[in-house]
This record gives sequence, C-alpha cells and structure tokens, in this order.
Amino acid sequence: MAIIFLLFLIVSSVTACDRCVHQSKVAYFSSASALQSGACGYGNLAIGFYGGRLAAAIPSLHKDGAGCGACYQMRCKDPKICSKEGTTVIVTDLNTNNKTDFVISSRAFMAMANPGKAKDVLKLGIADVEYKRVPCDYKGKNLAIRVEESSQKPHYLAISFLYQGGQTEIVGVDVAQVGSSSWNFMTRNHGAIWDTSRVPSGALQFRFVVTAGYDGKWNWAKSVLPANWKNGEIYDSGLQITDIAQEGCFPCDDGNWKLH
Repeated sequence: MAIIFLLFLIVSSVTACDRCVHQSKVAYFSSASALQSGACGYGNLAIGFYGGRLAAAIPSLHKDGAGCGACYQMRCKDPKICSKEGTTVIVTDLNTNNKTDFVISSRAFMAMANPGKAKDVLKLGIADVEYKRVPCDYKGKNLAIRVEESSQKPHYLAISFLYQGGQTEIVGVDVAQVGSSSWNFMTRNHGAIWDTSRVPSGALQFRFVVTAGYDGKWNWAKSVLPANWKNGEIYDSGLQITDIAQEGCFPCDDGNWKLH
C-alpha cells in the first residue's frame, strides 16, 4: 500500500507539464519580506535564494508544498521594455490571487526588463508574461537540511530542505539512526517542512524520493545530523540534486519560448 501511495504522489507531481511554456499575468510585492514568511516555511532564509527573486505560486504550481523551491523562468511580453531572457524566480509562497499565476518580488519583476527599463516594467503593476519551469542551479552547493525551531528533542523533529537543485520534487522522506536499517517515515507538515514524532536517537541519516525521469529516485544522505543536533542549524547532506523529472507533455516537451 505504501508503495502504491508513493507512486501516486510521484505521478501526481509530474502531471502539470510545468516545463511547457504558459501564458499568464504576474504581479509583484513591493517588499520581498511578504514572500519570506510564506507558506513554504523558509522564513528569512528565502531572501537569499536567487538574489531575492522570490515568487508566490498558484495552488496547481505550489502543489501542497511539493512545488516549494521550484524554479521558473519568466519574461514579460512587451519587447520595448522586456528582455528576451527574462529572469528566474524560486517558489517560496502560495498565491491565492486567481488573477495571476504568480506574485513575485519587485526585484524579480524589474529583472525582466531590458537594460535601463526596470522602472518602466515596474510601472506596469501587472504584466503579461510567458513562463516555464527550469532546473534550479545553486552553483555546486549541496542540498542542505535545516532543523526547524519547532523541533523538540528527543520527541519531535521538523526539517526543511534547502538548495534543492535540478527540476525535481521531494515526495517522500525517511529518517533512521546512522548505521541502522530501521527507517521511520516523515510527513509533510506544510510547504518544504517534513516532521516526525518518532525520532531515532543518535546521529541521523535520511533517505528521500525525488521525481526523476519518468519515475522516482531514492537518494540516501548517510550521515547528516549529529547526535547533538540543534534547532535552527543547517546541515550539509553531502548530496547534490541535479535530476530532471520528465512529464511527457508532447508537443511542448522542448519548452521553447514563443517569439515576442
């Protein structure tokens, strides 16, 4: 039953054809702090992601938290003021406004502009855009695990995943004591945060499933949290995620931009 449920999660995570080019509208927040405290649970760490180019995504892209940390390339459509390349944003929040697919930081909004036209783009307020999902690239930085402040050692552990590269979603997480084969599953609490009340003692290892190819892929971080793990600390997993989930979205599999 657990395997069937996991397969359901994998399939449901890759059916949205994110990497197809979509047409929509995008608005912006004047302050990126509005996106820091968002539904993904990254807190003030979010402002450091992708140079503060943050985004709140509609429910179909947020995916009950599985879409947190996903990267999207977007560009506005007025060639007089908008660049062909656009910019890349990272999902850190949920957008409940049904008029736009994203609400992004003002820094991201201006980053769609041609040189010298940032203020003109900002004046649009709401822009017509094209967007597509693209792999996240943290320039060789490993996937990291943060112990959330809500954790209560030794009875409760909450973690979040940071710097998740590639074009993937984490759909299952297990934890065990280092050297043990007795794994306890973790549950997505909300956003990027996973938790468990069955916390193994000692140093901890993790294994998790990401969407990769047309299936799922197990990753094993063999020694991540020390026995004296502390709330608020960030620990290196020793792994880099570079996989790309395939969606079978023919005829838009190439994800090419449309012409201005």
